[in-house]
Amino acid sequence: MLILSSEVVRRSLPMDQAIEAMKRAYAALSDHRVQVPLRLSMSIPWHDATGLFMPAFVHDENEEAMALKAVALFPHNPERGLPLIQAAVLVMEADSGRPLALLEGSALTAIRTGAASGAASDLLARPDSQVAAVFGAGVQGRTQLEAVCTVRSIQRAWIYDPDRSRLERFIADMAGRSPIPTDLSAAVDSRQAVAEADIICTATTSRTPVFSDVDLKPGVHINAVGAYTPEMQEIPADAVRGALVVVDSRSASLAEAGDLIQPINQGVITPQHIHAELGEIVLGRKPGRSNPIQITLFKSVGIAAQDAMAARVAVDNAQKMGIAQTVAW
Repeated sequence: MLILSSEVVRRSLPMDQAIEAMKRAYAALSDHRVQVPLRLSMSIPWHDATGLFMPAFVHDENEEAMALKAVALFPHNPERGLPLIQAAVLVMEADSGRPLALLEGSALTAIRTGAASGAASDLLARPDSQVAAVFGAGVQGRTQLEAVCTVRSIQRAWIYDPDRSRLERFIADMAGRSPIPTDLSAAVDSRQAVAEADIICTATTSRTPVFSDVDLKPGVHINAVGAYTPEMQEIPADAVRGALVVVDSRSASLAEAGDLIQPINQGVITPQHIHAELGEIVLGRKPGRSNPIQITLFKSVGIAAQDAMAARVAVDNAQKMGIAQTVAW
């Protein structure tokens, strides 16, 4: 059995390969070749904590993937010098169920979530997109920027985060790291961040919109990967109404995505406003962008099929590179 640390996961799951894996995962989901049971949530009141367990089986045209991700959210961990979120992904052999590998889950999740936005940007953003904006200078914001720069020739990016020190660290760490340009700027407010942006990525836990729809540039593409509960909201309702809306999963988005649920509850849109799942566009069953001034929005809440496909790629690469630890099982 293989053990992949966070560093090994990062080395064995390059962004370009992760993006292609996400396209395959979404296509399989929309083609009903995925088994994704409802996420099991377990309350741990003694520690104000939550455990989440997400299994998936993906039957891709060329390969299969089977995995289980376990996530633990312990809010008091930072007081002990530990990350808030702990995660692990167990990969099993798809045709036998034999355990193959155990991967550090936080690094995998960050990469595959960034790769989802990379896939959406590749399919929906204008080909001539050159300016990006990222809301949220945390771990997820970093892979969002990397993914967008992987699929488009981004020349400049604006980064916005109310935590100034975290924002400055983000820019110092990420500027010039291939394929990210050296021209990264700290936005003083949300308007400055989005005014020039061709692609916007929101990766926050905000409960109120992080920008105003009137500040958006015509033809912008938005990747919204925060707001993964009904109470959260990153995207203004009017921006959702004016956009071509594409989701990772219709059922999951309508159950979890505050960016869609709140406008629906307000009567601003209906569930039918969702144009397509991204997998339907990958498969050619639904069109994507129809003109250069159209605003497009990809709303993602995350699905376990992403973890299974990303983990499969990481394990295959780690084996070829000989960089994973092997233990007897």
